[in-house]
Amino acid sequence: MEPFTLTSERLLLRPFTPTDAESVFRSCQDRNIQRWTIVPSPYARKDAESFVGTIVPTGWESGTNLAFAVQPREGGPLIGAISVFQRGPSHTWEIGFWTAKEHRGQGYTAEAVSVLAHHTLSALGVERLEWRAEVGNVGSRAVAEKAGFQVEGVLRSDLLNKGTRRDAWVGALLPSDLGLSAEHAYLPARA
Repeated sequence: MEPFTLTSERLLLRPFTPTDAESVFRSCQDRNIQRWTIVPSPYARKDAESFVGTIVPTGWESGTNLAFAVQPREGGPLIGAISVFQRGPSHTWEIGFWTAKEHRGQGYTAEAVSVLAHHTLSALGVERLEWRAEVGNVGSRAVAEKAGFQVEGVLRSDLLNKGTRRDAWVGALLPSDLGLSAEHAYLPARA
């Protein structure tokens, strides 16, 4: 897939480039990013270089993992990272994100999630966009809910993070939640 950029009122979501390695490295020194995400811990400079130089380009080439650097629309420092990736052969994808410590609490990540979720559901043919986070990651959950995800429950032993299986919250956003159509009709369960 050809890389593309997205914009919102305040943000630019663009594909990572090798020049982002230093910013990614610095941001991922934060203990909360290492604790709540699957980034390596400790996080080395070579991890950042591999991410921006190999992992990101490979995801874009295959069209199955689209990672974006989030920064202010008018330019400026890296605010965070966000990606959507395919979960198997169905029309279900997942969204993931982290925010640099100094940019938390300003609504940037919820804004980025909203923009990328809308694009994923409207332009990529995705019919279910999932969000998952380890139970207890209240910051991630607050972002997902602010962006419109409906938390659906807890999946036991769903996440493998640093060699340990952990319970995960799971939520979803459907095209119909945003007033969009989908290839397949959705028939919700009725009690």
